[in-house]
Amino acid sequence: MSGMTNAWDYEVDVLVIGTGAGAMVAAVTAAEKGAQTLIVEKGVQYGGSSATCGGGIWIPASHSAKAQGQNDSPEEAFEYIKALTAGTVAEKKIRAYTESARKMAAYIESVTELRFNAIPYTDYHAELPGGKHGYRTHETNTSHASRLSREDFDNLLPSHPSTALFGCIPWTTMEAAPMVTRGPGWITTMARVLWRYFSDVPQRLRSRRSRFLVFGNAIIAYLKLALNRYGGEMWLHSPLVELIRSAEGRVEGAVIKHEGRPVRVRARKGIVLGAGGFERNQAMRNQYLPGEGRPEWSGGQVSNTGDAIKAGIAIGAATDLMEHAWWAPTVKVPSEPRGRPLFYERALPGCIIVNQLGERYMNEARSYDVAGKAMIDADRPDKRTIPSWIVFDATFRKKYPMGPLMPVIPDWLHSREVLGMVKKSGSIAGLARETGMEAEVLADTIARFNDFAREGVDKDFGRGAAAYDRYYGDQNVKPNPNLAPLLKAPFYAVPVYPGDIGTKGGLATDEHARVLDENQRPIPGLYAIGNNSASVMGPAYPGAGSTLGPGMTFGYLAVLDALK
Repeated sequence: MSGMTNAWDYEVDVLVIGTGAGAMVAAVTAAEKGAQTLIVEKGVQYGGSSATCGGGIWIPASHSAKAQGQNDSPEEAFEYIKALTAGTVAEKKIRAYTESARKMAAYIESVTELRFNAIPYTDYHAELPGGKHGYRTHETNTSHASRLSREDFDNLLPSHPSTALFGCIPWTTMEAAPMVTRGPGWITTMARVLWRYFSDVPQRLRSRRSRFLVFGNAIIAYLKLALNRYGGEMWLHSPLVELIRSAEGRVEGAVIKHEGRPVRVRARKGIVLGAGGFERNQAMRNQYLPGEGRPEWSGGQVSNTGDAIKAGIAIGAATDLMEHAWWAPTVKVPSEPRGRPLFYERALPGCIIVNQLGERYMNEARSYDVAGKAMIDADRPDKRTIPSWIVFDATFRKKYPMGPLMPVIPDWLHSREVLGMVKKSGSIAGLARETGMEAEVLADTIARFNDFAREGVDKDFGRGAAAYDRYYGDQNVKPNPNLAPLLKAPFYAVPVYPGDIGTKGGLATDEHARVLDENQRPIPGLYAIGNNSASVMGPAYPGAGSTLGPGMTFGYLAVLDALK
């Protein structure tokens, strides 16, 4: 290896742990500014949960929104997040994000081919002061695997099945919404998406994986191209073992297990921890998170076992928000290592979520973090909600997706494992027997919900009243796009778990992403971003892209501070 010394096995200016979007932005920023940069990845493929996700990025007051005539300001975004976080996050940190996110986006556009396009995707709590009914969530431009080397494409983590049509056919955010909700032009959109996939005959003969890159896959691909161009180095299958802190208190380097042996890497300017949360670590879940939870219910990347958080704690770093996660109701296909989050299915008309007795207990269409946390909060010994059941009828089954169940495709064409998840009966009483629910309770719940659907008002939980609810409603359904009666047999039920798309507690950081010790003093040389750090969003989830936006912004800010 180049850079060898007697004291250290390897020396760089900036060492980045993890390869998600925030970590990659940090590495690209460092490399573009002339710093010798190394980014390391625990897994055998790079991209982390970012590569596999839906790829939305929450950036208030962006140049793209302004170009589309949308009025927004960092101050409005600050007031919105401040209200949602309710004093759990320092105001300086919130301001750093709301004022710097658009600067990060402009910088990344200037040094990479990645582009940020604001889309009309409503904030999750748009009714609050400072909330917006769109144009803070950004979709990025698509890419193609031919832009990458064969090795870089093979080593890029594929998209999560829940982000693709039939689990493997990619679509963009603006294509997915009309297809899922049967919006105007959905048939034409479906035809275009299918043609794009099946017309790539050479790739179809080789693999089910598409070469058309969208969402997180496109983000990571563009950042990898830039990292290569600026001379940044990446090590795969190279986990962090420990951080090395000098007697004076500065974090000078780290031990990385690389090619089967421990390598002492010195970082002259700083180390950026961006290796994800601890959602896949059962012991840490038991210690920190409320309620029951299993790693396999999570949609997070399987490598996210909290290694970097534990390494920070070991050298005296403080933690914050460890009892919080980016909650999301999930369904679990037995053969898949990760849960499938129900991002939009719950809002579609003609389904309900019930506890193990057969009672509704929440507004199913609320944002996934609210719905996932509601599953935990409502769980009681006499009314278990872990797991719950999502119940729907034949009309819903024919029209809409439900996790791995695809509309139009008959039941028998789905895999045996998928069908094994599903309970099905020709009557509500029969469905109750199949699931263990109480027949009379379930029948009363459905009858009451059906009355609400006909009237168009959910008098119990207000489903369909909020702007976010309606975003994934079927606008052809009147009078409420989120409500339709469950009438037509057969009836279906699928178990739903309180999963997540990552944990949001981690190392305490300041407005520069510097890691803080127990006395709230910065630890020199150490930064943390993304789900390695306590989220700037506190316990809240302001809108789609509230994970990637801060991760990328604080990755950028961390390197600016390290190199100054």
